[in-house]
Amino acid sequence: MSRTPEQPTLTPRLCFNQTQLRDFLRISRTAVDDTISQNLNALQTPGAKPFDPSSTAERQPRPIGSRRAIDPVACDHFKEKVLFPSWQMRSDVLNYCAGVATSPDPDDPDQVLRESEDARARERLVDERLDPYSARYFPREARTESLASLIRNERMVEQIIRARTWGLVGERCENEGIEAEKALDEWRRRKAQSWNPLS
Repeated sequence: MSRTPEQPTLTPRLCFNQTQLRDFLRISRTAVDDTISQNLNALQTPGAKPFDPSSTAERQPRPIGSRRAIDPVACDHFKEKVLFPSWQMRSDVLNYCAGVATSPDPDDPDQVLRESEDARARERLVDERLDPYSARYFPREARTESLASLIRNERMVEQIIRARTWGLVGERCENEGIEAEKALDEWRRRKAQSWNPLS
């Protein structure tokens, strides 16, 4: 079974280094979600049923789902120890970086450059009769705006990946017909109760 990567230290530097942020999300998705079929296959114990020589006497129809169901205990263990923690780790990183994207950024290295470009654009004389393109000005995007756009995209990707993964898990394990986010919320609730000594 794949090992999920360690959660990186949550700092604004991680969020603004979009390459590092994307790499963490990609590696985490690759370890669990992109290889979900292999991870589920690894839960099956080969030879759990003893070989029956009479089974070769006639052709056996393929099961309707074409995949054998997995032991419910192994499924629950996989969901509790691998799948949900991986999803939660990515949610934590995305939520933290979304907070960074909506916070003021006093350390923005391009802020002075953007302000000078904006001032120059305001001082320009625009005569669209002489130059129809003279009114064009595309302000430079702040790194918080760029980060917010990246987080929106990554959240949409996360929804798609989780739905696909949960569908494949549902084919092999019992999901009791609940959606991926509800199952994750239920896991969070159970985890919070187990950490709370007063409950």
